[in-house]
Amino acid sequence: MSPQDHDDWYGPEAATFGDRVAAARESAGMTQKQLAKRLGIKLGTLRDWEYDIAEPRANKLTMMAGLLNVSVGWLLTGEGEGVSPPLDDAPLSPDINALLIELRDLKGQISGAADRIGRLEKQLRLKLKGEDA
Repeated sequence: MSPQDHDDWYGPEAATFGDRVAAARESAGMTQKQLAKRLGIKLGTLRDWEYDIAEPRANKLTMMAGLLNVSVGWLLTGEGEGVSPPLDDAPLSPDINALLIELRDLKGQISGAADRIGRLEKQLRLKLKGEDA
């Protein structure tokens, strides 16, 4: 991995909110069950956050950042005080490295497409409301 890839490991193009929550939890040495208990939430709620099905409210987000010793900004965007990217223990074969790069690129494209879908849905709703008026 190039130094830039290393810096962007948890950035918005490479990782989701859930990816960063899971990484910070693992870095803190906690299981999902332990973190859920400390946050006062159900295990399923934390799993939904880590799987990007749901997002926490501001008070739980702040509490989680404190428990995991990362900044709220890092949890949300990957920028700011967070955890270090995983260390490369062994060099990867060129084939595996190429697959990982392709997966990261595809993940970025999917994320961009999801954002575009959201914008289009919003535009459609606004147009439909305008026709109903």
